[in-house]
Amino acid sequence: MDYEIVNLEAKTVAGVSAVTNNFAPDMGAMIGGLWEKFYGGVYAAVPDKVNDKALEIYTDYVDDEKSDYRVMVACETRVAKNGPAELYTRTIPAGRYAKFIVRGNMITAVADFWQQLWTMDLPRAYVCDFEEYQNADMENAEIHIYIGLK
Repeated sequence: MDYEIVNLEAKTVAGVSAVTNNFAPDMGAMIGGLWEKFYGGVYAAVPDKVNDKALEIYTDYVDDEKSDYRVMVACETRVAKNGPAELYTRTIPAGRYAKFIVRGNMITAVADFWQQLWTMDLPRAYVCDFEEYQNADMENAEIHIYIGLK
């Protein structure tokens, strides 16, 4: 898979989150539920959005693909607080990321990407990885995926 190395500045994000792992039998349903909750009212309540892009963020890894991690569905904001109680805020850290561009069906293209990523020899940091959805077209999505590097 082709990618480029980019240096990103920190981003403040707000949304909903939960903890899971790649082997949890309900992982897909839990993440789908986060998306439903996010677009069911949380997105509209996020103050001072930077843009209209949705993000799916993976953080708080222990050290590898088998550990629990926090998954978050969010959008970028200019403020760290001031929203409904269920609004979870955090900072995507500044740093070096491998940036991949994925196109196709929003669900299958992203799932295929992650399957391929696990076979790559990237010097991953396991601090923060995220998907940035450029559009909302389920069949012809463009998703920029950023993998944090050491």
